[in-house]
Parts: sequence; structure tokens; C-alpha cells
Amino acid sequence: MSEDIWNARDTAPEAIDSALRELLRERHAANHALVPARVLNLVVVVDRSWKGEIANRLERVGRYHASRTVLCAVEPGRTTIDARVVMSYEEPTGDALGVILEQVEIDLGDEHLTNLESVIDPIVAAEIPTMIWCPHGHIEAINALLGIADVILLDSDDEPEPALALARAAELLGSAYVVDLAWLRTTPWRERLAASFDPPERRQLLWQICTVAARHQASSAASATLLAGWLASRLDWQATPLSGNGDLHGVAHAHAHDVEVSLDSSDQVVPGLTGVTVAVRDGWSLSLDRASGGLCARRRERDGTETSWQVLGASRGEGGILGEGVRQALLRDPTYSPALACARAFCG
Repeated sequence: MSEDIWNARDTAPEAIDSALRELLRERHAANHALVPARVLNLVVVVDRSWKGEIANRLERVGRYHASRTVLCAVEPGRTTIDARVVMSYEEPTGDALGVILEQVEIDLGDEHLTNLESVIDPIVAAEIPTMIWCPHGHIEAINALLGIADVILLDSDDEPEPALALARAAELLGSAYVVDLAWLRTTPWRERLAASFDPPERRQLLWQICTVAARHQASSAASATLLAGWLASRLDWQATPLSGNGDLHGVAHAHAHDVEVSLDSSDQVVPGLTGVTVAVRDGWSLSLDRASGGLCARRRERDGTETSWQVLGASRGEGGILGEGVRQALLRDPTYSPALACARAFCG
């Protein structure tokens, strides 16, 4: 990859915009086969001390890089704006076209956050969706950017109190489409649970489920609650508040019986779920547990026989989760909102 770079100290948004335009003009003049990507803006607001860590996470999203990424590093007490523009591209061969990816790094102060839209609006590419991500909170920045935001990227697992995190996600849903990394961590588990009940002879068991137990890393209670909320919303259960100190237990009301719901923490290192078990009254059960290379599945039949097998490639890893979050900016998941509503009911 080749790069064209522009730097400035004590600059202004208009100067950054002019630099972007001039770098594009110069590069396209040098090679007409190079064109700027125009799919998605990604605006990231981070603490200055964590700028490098977040930049590294963005580097690992694979092919799901945003067309133009604007990384705002917030430094308390700073009153001026410094900026750096990087245009990355690979020279095409033959008749192929080459794509230019743009990254803008802005160092600014916390006093700029309440009027951040005036800084960002001239810099994002026009006529394409804009996603906002504030991994270190900065609620004032999100509120300031709601006028230009099409998508809000957040991680409900970052908030120590799942109830507060899910309430904030529901609030933001009223202003923009929300992509929740805590929800995306449950995707492999939801896919495999759904596939397990896909055979026609097993679908009737869905209405007989009486136990749901989700095991999760200690800081991923929101993911576990969203998984339980997904089951409740899809199976038309009435979610009721769960209780407990750390681990949560309670019931959901199905049409003819109650479903025991348990959300228990584990000592797993990586974020997300550790395992999920669903069971019906007559002894049939299915368990999925995290294992090396994927998930370990165990099924117990009504007669007591047990079968186990390996589900390969189930985990995307945290880099893959973030990449999927960027990709989801261009999609719409109709199951998140009802699952979020039931998850909030479980939180009370």
C-alpha cells in the first residue's frame, strides 16, 4: 500500500477538507484508475491516551474498512486542533480500478465536543451514510453528532450496569440505527441455536423449552441478557425482571408454562458468551460451549442418550466483531429492537 500524507497544527475543519480535496485531485491526476471509496464514513471519538489502541483495532477489521475514517482524539485542556490526513491505495494493474481509503486523525480538546458537528460535518464525505463510535463514552460527542449520524456503533458490554447500557441503546434507537457489538457477540450462538431447531421434527420443541441458561464472561452480562431477550422475543415469552447479585435468575412466561432463565458469569478471558443450554421438560436438552476452534455441542435425547460434536469456526474474535459492526452499518437487523426490549424487561 502507498500513502499520501498531509499534516497541520492549529488548523481548522475547512483546511482539513481542502487538504482532502487536494490530495484526491493530485492522486487522481497522477493515475486516473485510482478512485476514492464512497460507501461509509466512520467517525470515532476516543480518549487521547487510547488513540493507538483504537487505531490498532480499526486496522484489524479486514476488508470492512470504512471509506473515510475520522479519528478524533480528545485531550483535556487542549484548545487547538491538530490534524493528519492519510490516503492509502494500491496502484492498480492493467484495466483494473484502484480504491483510495482516507483516514483523518484529529487531536482536539474536550471543549470542542459540545460543538463537534461543526468540526466533523465539513470533513465527512457527502451523500453516504455516517457511523459514529465513541468507545470511551463521550456522550456529549454522540449528542452533538446525532444530526449527521445515520448509525451509532456502541458496545453495551462496556457499561458495568447492563440495565443502563441497554436503556441507552434504546434511547439512541429513537435517533439513529444502532449497531451493538454486545449483540453481535451473540450471533454465532443465535445462528447455531436456530439451526438446531430447524429440522421439522424438532420445531415443536421450541414451544416446550422450560430452561435457558447462558454463561458469560463477567463483563459481558449485556450479551447474555440480549441472547435471553432474543429467545423471549422470537418465542413470544413475557420477560420479567431477573434477580441476583452478579448472576441473575428468574422466569419468563410462555403461553402454557414458565421458563427458568439463568445468566451466570464465568472466568473466561475473552468477552462474550461461554456457553448456552436450552432444555425441555421431558429431558431433551442442547448445550453449546466455547471450545478451541469453535463450539462444542452436546445434545441429550429423551431416552438419555447423549451426542457431542464440534462446531468449527464459530467465533469471529474481537477484530472480526468490530469488522462485522462496520459492515452492519449498511444492513438492518429487524431482530435487535425486539430482543433489546425483552432484555430491558429482564433487567427490570
